[in-house]
Amino acid sequence: MVQLEDVLRARGRIVDTVKTTPILKSRQLSEKVGAQVFIKSEHLQTTGSFKIRGATNRVIQAKEEGAKFVTAASSGNHGQAVAYIANQLEIPATIVVPTDASESKVSAIKQYNGSIEYCGTTSAERIPRAKELATELDGVFIPPYDHPDIIAGQGTVGLEILEQVEEVDTVIVPVGGGGLSSGVLTAIKEKKPSVRVIGVEPELGNDTQVSLEKGVVTPADGTDQTIADGLRTTQPGDLTFPILQKYLDDLVLVSEEEIRYAIRFVMERIKQIIEPSSATTVAVALYRDLGLQKDKVVCISSGGNVDLNKLSDLINVVGE
Repeated sequence: MVQLEDVLRARGRIVDTVKTTPILKSRQLSEKVGAQVFIKSEHLQTTGSFKIRGATNRVIQAKEEGAKFVTAASSGNHGQAVAYIANQLEIPATIVVPTDASESKVSAIKQYNGSIEYCGTTSAERIPRAKELATELDGVFIPPYDHPDIIAGQGTVGLEILEQVEEVDTVIVPVGGGGLSSGVLTAIKEKKPSVRVIGVEPELGNDTQVSLEKGVVTPADGTDQTIADGLRTTQPGDLTFPILQKYLDDLVLVSEEEIRYAIRFVMERIKQIIEPSSATTVAVALYRDLGLQKDKVVCISSGGNVDLNKLSDLINVVGE
């Protein structure tokens, strides 16, 4: 299992590539929630999401191990991150993306000199293909979440939160495959175990909830239906799941309409464009009574790579 020491080492390894993203404050959001609410703005990160942290940590080590080619399977953000750092290190990269991948994310991958291959709509389809390509071309597959180097890299978000928000009480983190959430949990719970960490999934992408209820990693159907495309995993990782089981204080679900409203709220009141996956954490603060009153609460905004052509659809709340 990944330890705090792994996260600290990752931080030193990625410092020249990864930004320390700012903490945003919103008086209106705080008043609406009844707590001091902050946003950890990974949507302002290099390549537009937290994914650059884990990807950089893993690709740097892969190059040190002699890798001359890398592959990844991604709905967009992980692919962008791998393509970016591979390009920086002058290693060719092929990214296997779903057939419904955001045009803006695919375009960004190409801008970082990454090659594109389309395959299916879920991680269960594209991950095997990316592994196959790595084997065929004598390369290294860079997993989106289920690898110690990826988890440790993502955990640096947790280190920054503890340093940036004095006496933080609660951190809300989106849960997909579990790379970000397990990394953040490792950093925070091993450094300051009193901090409550709440995970959030879309109702249409609740594979971690199902797995936690059953006590074992369990695939969930229909996760490709949520607008939170960064959370469309079919199951948590074999490495990330035990960390979630050990440390996660609570896991809650949010609806598609709540996600849409949270995107619009952040645009209108905070003047930031965030992805649906990021908006899940804000939706929890807005819609769930989790005893946050008087707390210092950090909502992790995991990414901001939104296809502007689809933005109006994302913020169209039914009934308004």
